[in-house]
Amino acid sequence: MRVVLVRLSALGDIVHTWPLAVAIRSARPEIHLTWVVEEPLSPLVEGHPAVDAVITVTTKRWRKRPFSARTRAEIAALKSRFQELQPDLSIDAQGTLKSGLITRWCKAPRRVGLARPWRREVVAGLAYTDTLPGSTALPHVIATNLELVRAVGGKPPVRSTHPDGRWLLDDARSRFNGSWEKEYAVLLPGAGQPEKILSASTLADTARYLVSSGRDTVVAWGPSERDRAIEIVELGGAGVHLAPPTNLFELTALLGSATLVVGGDTGPVHLAASLGVPTLAVFLTTNPERNHPAGAKVGIVSGAAPGRVPSGSATTGRAREVSAAEISTAIKDLLRTQE
Repeated sequence: MRVVLVRLSALGDIVHTWPLAVAIRSARPEIHLTWVVEEPLSPLVEGHPAVDAVITVTTKRWRKRPFSARTRAEIAALKSRFQELQPDLSIDAQGTLKSGLITRWCKAPRRVGLARPWRREVVAGLAYTDTLPGSTALPHVIATNLELVRAVGGKPPVRSTHPDGRWLLDDARSRFNGSWEKEYAVLLPGAGQPEKILSASTLADTARYLVSSGRDTVVAWGPSERDRAIEIVELGGAGVHLAPPTNLFELTALLGSATLVVGGDTGPVHLAASLGVPTLAVFLTTNPERNHPAGAKVGIVSGAAPGRVPSGSATTGRAREVSAAEISTAIKDLLRTQE
């Protein structure tokens, strides 16, 4: 049986879909599983022990230039790849217009996605032959993703499963040259949406607390975040360092060797938790009940308004501010549980 799993982005959402790939492999070991993912995020699925093949797409570029010769050629090549593969089943774990369109292009006889209200966008349902409800027992998006294993005749685990990203570490560490003599924590200053971002002053205060507790603090940054990261380093003072530029492998290595990771609701926070690193996530406008980092060493601080569960979106809005003192107390509590 040939199965195509469509989960294109984003970083944290891909991490939260790993357990579904594992569940599919466990339920039907003979299945050939192909994962379709955005090209920049392909390292998160290439080499995954449950995945046989990876197809990459570049939908952001396609949307910018939908009628260009390059876009038309890449989409034609994608459709040819699906024709060669001849999948029996496609599973859309994303539930958006773009993922639904790619699911449709698979031309599998069965095309399965989530029902509403678990699915993010209504229009994606036009691509499916069948829909499945998400989890009613557990609110987290991982539990909802796992319900899709029913498409191959499997049963979701009774308890929600933590994503395990440790398979990434050996390769990631071989590609990263950065090192710190002292044990260090990582601060993540960015997020995909501005309203999720902690203030520079709050993160600088947090960094000073970490330094005072004996940890150098490394401020990691992604595209368009460098200036803000520099501001946090300058405000934080001695013991607070700017990380070098990192690709996905290098970021994984940086996170995987840290003694603590602190950040908002952003993909690298979810990645850090999957690596087994003590991780504190600060939620400002998204529902942690649905989207918290999943792992054995996770702490949560939330200023977000309560959310409706089930829901295809985690956004709930801000109910209150979160202070650096509250974050520092949560760090202390998290690390105490690891002693």
